[in-house]
Amino acid sequence: MSVASSVLVPYASYLRVYEPLTAFPEPERTHWARYARRPRTPGAQEELRRSLADLLPTPPVPVPVHESAEAFVAHLDGVVVICPWRTRLRAWLAVEELVAEGYPGLVLDAMLPPVVRSQVASDYERWLPRNPDARPWIRTAVWHVPLRWFALFGDEDRHYEPGEPREPGAPRGAAPVLRYRTTMAQARRRLARALRALRESIDEGPMTEGLVEVGRWLEEFHPRALVELDFGGLVHAVTEEWLAEDRSAAQMAEGIAALRAGDGEAASEAYGRLAERWRAVRDLRFAN
Repeated sequence: MSVASSVLVPYASYLRVYEPLTAFPEPERTHWARYARRPRTPGAQEELRRSLADLLPTPPVPVPVHESAEAFVAHLDGVVVICPWRTRLRAWLAVEELVAEGYPGLVLDAMLPPVVRSQVASDYERWLPRNPDARPWIRTAVWHVPLRWFALFGDEDRHYEPGEPREPGAPRGAAPVLRYRTTMAQARRRLARALRALRESIDEGPMTEGLVEVGRWLEEFHPRALVELDFGGLVHAVTEEWLAEDRSAAQMAEGIAALRAGDGEAASEAYGRLAERWRAVRDLRFAN
């Protein structure tokens, strides 16, 4: 095992969609049906470790040569649902986002040399016309959870598992888990209610635009899909007390309910508390 694959990769959260097998065409459907019967499937940390290992060579390999045949597997009302990794597509999109961030040339060149960026762009341009309907099943955010994601969930969707305690010097135990899961139908209903409340109360802004964009993405998937928000590696950036106390989806729902009731002051207060909570997490990027 390489050094890169032996460490935890922290600080990323995920919004995932799991679709039933009927949503996939053949022969992919058969592949996923067999895949779901495996006794064990890899998790998010393993996917990230593999990606990091590709960044170690010189020059780095930011986009895999071949698309991943791995997926996350879950069950919704007894039905197997699948969330393909699509690591190659997501890597292309991540490189595009990195370039669009506007980093200084010297910094960007140090991360991804120009020849590597040029090759990545050329490969994507050749691939895209043959796959015009391609879209990722997974969205990733670093050092935070985008607040708009919480609008898809209710507090009843929350699932928290504390980490395993360990003695000093003992092997690392299981990390805590914090995630939300809901049906696609419920996620779309909540998003529609949030958008209606925002548009009736305030002018168009970043939150409205973000919800519209997430809504368009959700429309790409099967109506009987599962939607999951996973705090992922963020559980390593904050304390277990912080995780146990977190009720971000409930706070978002409180703000939306206040907007619908015409109480702008209460809505602003609820959203302000939520934004400040997550601002403190994002500020950890600059800690040493």
